[in-house]
Amino acid sequence: MNSKNINVIIILAIAVVAIFIGLGFFGFGGLGTTGAPKTEQNGAQAILAEIQQTGTVADLRVQEITDGAGEVVAPGDTLTVQYIGVLPDGTVFDSTDAHGGTPFVFTIGAGKVIQGWERGLLGMREGGRRLLAVPPALGYGAQANGVIPANSTLIFDVQLLKRVPAGTPVAPAIP
Repeated sequence: MNSKNINVIIILAIAVVAIFIGLGFFGFGGLGTTGAPKTEQNGAQAILAEIQQTGTVADLRVQEITDGAGEVVAPGDTLTVQYIGVLPDGTVFDSTDAHGGTPFVFTIGAGKVIQGWERGLLGMREGGRRLLAVPPALGYGAQANGVIPANSTLIFDVQLLKRVPAGTPVAPAIP
């Protein structure tokens, strides 16, 4: 694991924890954003506040944290991402760091990731970062998965490192 990957994971983890703390997930009270300008950060805070108040989201919620560049993600594209996944109570259930810091590679539309990712990453651009709030129906539903309880809302902070367009041969990873 190189130091760049470690630094990115640490920054992502700190950002997610800071948002949770600011919204009172750990008992510190809300941010009080009344009158604050609508920004990407406030959009992410609004999504997390909704989850804090209701315990879930009714549908997939997507908030751009950082805009990327280039062509948008489309079905069939192969993506390389770094991510952290947390439950509404702040429990980290998965991350790139948990897999040795190796970015996760998958193809959109191949059925290898939850529907929340299949839908939530479409339209993203390379270098971008998104917050995804995934309702149970687009996550694992009534099926528990490891530390993830059944019917859980899932929150992801995902950074798109690389996009390979559909139909482009993908070189195998070098061990």
